[in-house]
Amino acid sequence: MSNELLTVDPIDLQFAFELKKQISCSLYLANKTDNYVAFKVKTTNPKKYCVRPNTGVVLPRSSSEVLVTMQAQKEAPADMQCKDKFLLQCVVTSPGVTAKDVTPEMFSKQTGLRVEETKLRVVYVAPPRPPSPVREGSEEGSSPRASVSDNGTASDFTPAPRFSADRVEAQDNSSEARALITRLTDEKNSALQLNNRLQQDLDQLKRESKRSQSGGIPLMYVLLIGIISLILGYIMKRT
Repeated sequence: MSNELLTVDPIDLQFAFELKKQISCSLYLANKTDNYVAFKVKTTNPKKYCVRPNTGVVLPRSSSEVLVTMQAQKEAPADMQCKDKFLLQCVVTSPGVTAKDVTPEMFSKQTGLRVEETKLRVVYVAPPRPPSPVREGSEEGSSPRASVSDNGTASDFTPAPRFSADRVEAQDNSSEARALITRLTDEKNSALQLNNRLQQDLDQLKRESKRSQSGGIPLMYVLLIGIISLILGYIMKRT
């Protein structure tokens, strides 16, 4: 809702009501004229609310924020209905006027000045719900949930997709397994190549031994063959 001097937002002061908790709501005033506009905020229940600032000046084509704070309440009202009201008064003032120059007489209709008034209601809304814990195996998406923004109006939003810690751990384990398989495969291929070379050397030794001696393989070659067999057995066991 707006008057001819100021645009007032929101028109309903919404408080996310909670017992024994101080709650604040912002009121935004936008000057849509080329004049200096003085304002004053009143309430039907001044002991219950604190307004900062309760008087001030909005510069031409500028905006100001008023913070309304409700004191902690010991009891909840019936049906969560509130009868408290606020009254915003505004009037054109002289250029260069500051908040310190604002007086109650400036808003008196007896001065002949045009005082515009905007009535504001107080509305209690449910506080935002805490995020529910994510159950194992649940979907990563969740339905939008209403929250209360800084100016007290309800807004819908979609949470960013959650990235499950179980999935991260599974990916890490999978990467380690692939790395281990790759390493073992490389070792096995190397062992097979070594085995082929040793087998070729052994065949060569046998052929040379037959040419040089007709009485059998010398003891040196027998020992060499035994050592080679041990090496091959150790390598094949690792793979």
